[in-house]
Amino acid sequence: MKIEETVLDQIRSRPRFKMYTEISREKYAEIVKEFLNSQSEYYTGNINSETATIMVKSEHNNFWKPCLSLRTEHDSEENKTVIRGIFGPTSAVWTFFMFLYFIGSILWMVFITIWFVEKQIKSNDFPWALTASFATLFLLALTYFATKIGQYQAREEMRKLRDFAEKSILQFEKQEN
Repeated sequence: MKIEETVLDQIRSRPRFKMYTEISREKYAEIVKEFLNSQSEYYTGNINSETATIMVKSEHNNFWKPCLSLRTEHDSEENKTVIRGIFGPTSAVWTFFMFLYFIGSILWMVFITIWFVEKQIKSNDFPWALTASFATLFLLALTYFATKIGQYQAREEMRKLRDFAEKSILQFEKQEN
């Protein structure tokens, strides 16, 4: 088994990794189901033939409750199965934060454009535009720091999810060889 992870993967808001294995996609889905059932007191999840979503069971449920999404693909060049893992919050939380970034970015562009046009035409109709653009940048920074705080709080659960991904296949790889 070969695992790829780059420095960029470690600093992303949704870290990711790739594992290469000789096991087929269908066999891997069975392996993950069996492993999840054997570890059911620690993990919960949903598994089908192409994707799996795994979460750590815990007593606290903060906004950045991490989950591991595993997707399997067949690499025809190397004739191996590629398992792509992405760590992150649940899809609802991820969508909410992306919505905040999108709205904040659009508002910042609108406010800074209003300010810039006002300066170009030497008008004083919108004196609040520059202040609003800085306030929007501040809110975007708060959103960013909220994601970093959430990631920091979930680091132990993310480590457990990474261990799950590696251990779920490692024992069966040894049996195959």
